[in-house]
Amino acid sequence: MQYGICHLSLVPVRIAADSHSEMITQLLYGEHFKVIEKRKYFSKIRKSFDATEGWVNDLQFCFINEKRYDEIHLAEKRYSTDLVSFIETEKGVLIPTLMGSSVGNCTFLRHTFDGKATAQDKDKDNLIPFSLYYLDAPFLSGGLTPFGLDSAGFTQMVYKISGYALSRTPAQQASQGEALSFIEESEPGDLAFFDNADGEIDHVGIIMEDNYIIHVFGKVRVDRLDHTGIFNIETSNYTHQLRVIKKII
Repeated sequence: MQYGICHLSLVPVRIAADSHSEMITQLLYGEHFKVIEKRKYFSKIRKSFDATEGWVNDLQFCFINEKRYDEIHLAEKRYSTDLVSFIETEKGVLIPTLMGSSVGNCTFLRHTFDGKATAQDKDKDNLIPFSLYYLDAPFLSGGLTPFGLDSAGFTQMVYKISGYALSRTPAQQASQGEALSFIEESEPGDLAFFDNADGEIDHVGIIMEDNYIIHVFGKVRVDRLDHTGIFNIETSNYTHQLRVIKKII
């Protein structure tokens, strides 16, 4: 088996081995992964962080050996908490990095990082402050950054930089944690999940104080939350039907 690490700012992970294929997620700087299949110009990878699988252009990552993969996997996890910061390569080139990038891995690439970063196992109280960093970020299917992200990408990244691992999709995240019976039992930082007309969980947001929720709907925004779902004050209607509330931490 082969292994790799992302040495660029941001790389698309696609559903097929084609540059025009749908993006299902992204690799941020410093993320490592296994290569599970090879094509001429593309590799199918499995991300170490959340086990998401997809295709990446071979020009957009570095191959590493198993020993280096294991070293990276066991190293302390440190994630950038700046909206945008910079990595300097050994040749003096500056690479912009985005919030949530695995800057703890820069030494394995012989790069240096001089921005703000956080280690794992932070307090739950950090979830809401970190979530507000993304406020007004636009919706982007498969996105993970302040320049564009989807609902599960948003919750995953907020939890990630707070030191906790979530899966990649709303349905996968809904299988984690402890279910709560009522909104009144929830705390800021808990997750609320919503389903579509077919009963499929397709949306997630982070519960805030005083019956508000921060989530991605066109952009990262704050709306009202009640037992029915998300109520958009601007349009005076419910946009999402509440399915379940989960306590992850």
